[in-house]
Amino acid sequence: MPGDPEDKHLKNIAKALRSAGLKAARKKLRRNLNSKPPRRKDWSDAGLDESDEHGYGQVESILPRDEGDRRRALEQAAFLPAQDGKSASPPEPPDAGRMAGTVVAVSSGSCRVLLNGREVACGLRGNLSAADSVFTNPVAVGDEVVVSEEASGGAMVEAVLPRRTTLARPDVFRRHRQQMVVANADQLLVVSSWLQPSIWLELIDRYLISALRSGLEPMICVNKVDLADDEADVRETMRPYDELGYRVAITSAQTGEGVDGLRRFLAGRTTVLAGLSGTGKSSLLSVVQPGLNLKTGAVNISRGRTEGSHTTVQATMFRLDLGGSVIDTPGIQEFGLSGLRRHELAGFYPEIAALAPGCRFSDCSHVEDPDCAVVPAQGADTLAASRYHSYKTIHATLPE
Repeated sequence: MPGDPEDKHLKNIAKALRSAGLKAARKKLRRNLNSKPPRRKDWSDAGLDESDEHGYGQVESILPRDEGDRRRALEQAAFLPAQDGKSASPPEPPDAGRMAGTVVAVSSGSCRVLLNGREVACGLRGNLSAADSVFTNPVAVGDEVVVSEEASGGAMVEAVLPRRTTLARPDVFRRHRQQMVVANADQLLVVSSWLQPSIWLELIDRYLISALRSGLEPMICVNKVDLADDEADVRETMRPYDELGYRVAITSAQTGEGVDGLRRFLAGRTTVLAGLSGTGKSSLLSVVQPGLNLKTGAVNISRGRTEGSHTTVQATMFRLDLGGSVIDTPGIQEFGLSGLRRHELAGFYPEIAALAPGCRFSDCSHVEDPDCAVVPAQGADTLAASRYHSYKTIHATLPE
């Protein structure tokens, strides 16, 4: 009988047993998170400032050797078949008094959630914890969450629903873990400027690798083309990426060049904007959709260097009138190459992978091994010198 106290009691017991089972699975899969920190790796361009816009040093964090397997197992634990032969229950849908929403901004201990077209400030329920995860934060922009509204007028995030994709960076203070920047995005728009600050191809390659590892479709946007002496130089620099099949947009937030193509890329999907501060991400977004009133800043010129001023301080999601949404991220200089091994790197360089069968050794590093088919090809039509340079630089920072 609906509403029967005994029936409600049995449901509560079943729910508690499910919770206890998941907790036991997490404890069983948990590994030592206090492993010895890895060595610092410096992969910054010598002509750029050594810290990102938050003032953090550039640190390439490497996860423990089997951390990736642990993380995947943990995320899949709730969906594995139960020992009695029955499938484990998926997360329960919101019940009465609870609603599903999307996190659009995050701050310490709280977040803002889009619920039925309105933004609501929410606290985080105490049982939400990142202790059993490779990530240091339990909630990120883009997360789909279950929210309960309380009689006092406040609201609380009760649960985070399973994520489709994640984009993370090494955590500055706990190097063996990662900070999740964005969840559930579809694609990554890598924004670089031609000048002020000058284009940094190695960083573009790092973003491309991160996008491919995270299951995001990448696009490269070279902004501030109005500052180029000859636009043909810009297009020649980006020709290797065109030939590899990457989508490349040449834009100017000042003149509007290339903005229509950018709108078509953004329409109807969830897109992460990434790039150094000062490259014009917020300016481009304001041109794509006027009226967003995003903060922009001039480029500072100091000691002969050009660097972007600090404008975006945290990841924030904006809904677009043309459909879809954009997540504007801080101008951080790294996303997660954590856990990537040297022997895996060539797989993210299609032109190098295509030449590799010609090498004498099957495990050739393509750096200093004898009879390598890749090294002699650099600078030729099959392998751009800039791409090989970034491969060698990144390769040197990765563990064996």
